[in-house]
Amino acid sequence: MLLSVLEAGPLHGYAIITAVQDRSGGALELRTGTIYPALNRLERLGLLRSSWQSVGERRRRCYELTEVGRRNLDTERSAWQAFTHAIGSVLAPATQPRPVS
Repeated sequence: MLLSVLEAGPLHGYAIITAVQDRSGGALELRTGTIYPALNRLERLGLLRSSWQSVGERRRRCYELTEVGRRNLDTERSAWQAFTHAIGSVLAPATQPRPVS
């Protein structure tokens, strides 16, 4: 999810939290205590890079996808779609099962 919200461009931590909440219609609320360790881990893996930017008198760490991160997002997105399709097929089968004789 974090990679996905950064697909459009760099964001700082609070903007990432807000984007996830907005895109989920308020169903998902990330806490700062969980997002920053995740962002740091993604950066160590080479999926993100960060830089400090000044906004007025405040400095914020902004995160953006690397090329490796974009490829990883594509892979994870495909895997998620296959997974949700499989679960959807089980929960709402297209045809009724045949009775067992």
